[in-house]
Amino acid sequence: MNDQDPNLNIPNNWDRRGLPAWSFFNPEMFEMEKDMLFRRHWQVVCHASDVPNTGDFLAFDIVGERALIIRGEDGEIRAFHNLCRHRGSRVVGEESGTCKSAIICPFHGWAYNLDGTLRGAAQPKTLPDLDPVEFGLKPLEFEVWKGFVFVRFQPGPQPSVKQILSRLEAEVDQYNTEDFVPTGDGFWAEEVNANWKCVRDVDNEGYHVPMAHPGLQDLYGGNYYDEPLTDGSNRSFATFRDSPARLWSVRQYKNILQSPDNLDDTHKDAWLYIGMFPNFVISLYPDSISFYQEFPISNGKCIQRGAVYKHKNEDRRMRLSRYLSGRIDRLTTKEDEQLIEWTWEAAFSSAYDGVVLSDLEYGVKAYHDELRRLFPVLTQEEPAAGTVESQNAALLEKVKGDR
Repeated sequence: MNDQDPNLNIPNNWDRRGLPAWSFFNPEMFEMEKDMLFRRHWQVVCHASDVPNTGDFLAFDIVGERALIIRGEDGEIRAFHNLCRHRGSRVVGEESGTCKSAIICPFHGWAYNLDGTLRGAAQPKTLPDLDPVEFGLKPLEFEVWKGFVFVRFQPGPQPSVKQILSRLEAEVDQYNTEDFVPTGDGFWAEEVNANWKCVRDVDNEGYHVPMAHPGLQDLYGGNYYDEPLTDGSNRSFATFRDSPARLWSVRQYKNILQSPDNLDDTHKDAWLYIGMFPNFVISLYPDSISFYQEFPISNGKCIQRGAVYKHKNEDRRMRLSRYLSGRIDRLTTKEDEQLIEWTWEAAFSSAYDGVVLSDLEYGVKAYHDELRRLFPVLTQEEPAAGTVESQNAALLEKVKGDR
């Protein structure tokens, strides 16, 4: 039983094994994950305040897909594939910027209106008549939740973001996340030499905090607890320790922080984390909000990406608080990177024969369960080369038949 939170009903006997080692380096498994998890599940791109004005855009690349978020002349945000209908070029080559009145493809100069319709092709007499809607930018499924912009490249099994996070909405509402704005530091990205699942395995449990994260332990210590993945979302929460802090950043942060009045007493001196399967986490602090995600480049390499947002009317005191919480977070991220890479290395060792999870790592098990639901082949020995996808499909059919 998790003695940090009596509301977590963890069974006395449960499967404490993690994913099989082969799942971390099998190339067929990797391709299945790219398709199902990163193309067919919601992926966060930015906050609405990252594109505040007409023509402002932001581009986002993941597993071979290219998204374009842009604000139109009507003030509405839209999402498109960053793909010209002529030859498939990117219609915007920069990560962010502003299109004054039209989106101009840098390859041949095809022009698109800010609503995605085709304005005109270069040298139109050399082409047949092109319908402006049919040959407009391909729209991308998207949703804005509490200010955060999500896209989905292909249809998938998840309901709307709002439905997935509905049980946590009332708690998040008090933070007024729609009103936050960029800090001016842009997006951060770190390349990690590990399979992306290793990031999730480290992030889905706080058992390692006392040993690995002196800053977090000094800030909230044993007051931290994780709630496992439930219906696609999970939550972690920590109130600050009452005892004096030892580390300079933590001590100054607790002394300077003056929480906004919109937060209730439980959240004034606390950090809240909300997660959504497969790879989204939003951090909600009294002084700032942020998001982070990870996505794969190859079996042994992934990107961690995120951004921090500040209160719109941030004063000097709040700015100092945000600097200090960011300093604690940056150190924590670096500490986690080492643990993630060690976790990845383990899968290649001849001595590695799986893991034994603590009750405090039940969140890891819950996440693995969701992966096993989508990929029941993960419950098997490594299939022969070329058969992973077919075996997984057969197992999914069997599950359907047993219902």
